[in-house]
Amino acid sequence: MTTRVAIYARVSTINHGQDVSMQTRELKQFAEARGWTVAGEYIDAGVSGAKDSRPELNRLMADAHKRRFDVVCVWRFDRFARSVSHLLRALETFKALGIDFVSYSEQMDTSTPAGKMVFTVLGAVAELERSLIVERVRAGLRNAKAKGKQLGRPKKILDTKRIAALRVKGIGWKRIAAEMGVGVGTIYRVALEGSKTREKAF
Repeated sequence: MTTRVAIYARVSTINHGQDVSMQTRELKQFAEARGWTVAGEYIDAGVSGAKDSRPELNRLMADAHKRRFDVVCVWRFDRFARSVSHLLRALETFKALGIDFVSYSEQMDTSTPAGKMVFTVLGAVAELERSLIVERVRAGLRNAKAKGKQLGRPKKILDTKRIAALRVKGIGWKRIAAEMGVGVGTIYRVALEGSKTREKAF
């Protein structure tokens, strides 16, 4: 059975001498040398790598779920992914679908033992990155607390008597909540607590 390969290429601008055909030409030659059949070409021309959404990359990922190819081949990591975490998510998707990933310039091939090792290292790097972010956030919260800063939204002190007076005038809960700058649920709760307090006073 012939291996079907999807070729992905990208240039951030079609000006300043950037030519996507250089990438596709080398990728096609690489695929031919491997005896692979090019099942599709996905080319984002004039699209920044920092963008979350790229038309041809989106189409490639959709076709991957339809199993229209067996391998994804890119010229270089940074032509495909905007970050390590983005690359890892894509590789995890391909792995789950049984699709291999090849980066021509970095000579990475997830079908080989060396490629699988790189995939594992990328996963460890991404996990470390997530852990460091979480720890920085926690350290920041601890520091703010130590300095006496109030965390979270400031508490609003609501006047239960005013709420009761507005209700007597026939004003609805939603309008009262909007006037007080809180949610309707909060108004209900405060009004209920206020009525209980008045009952105890009697």
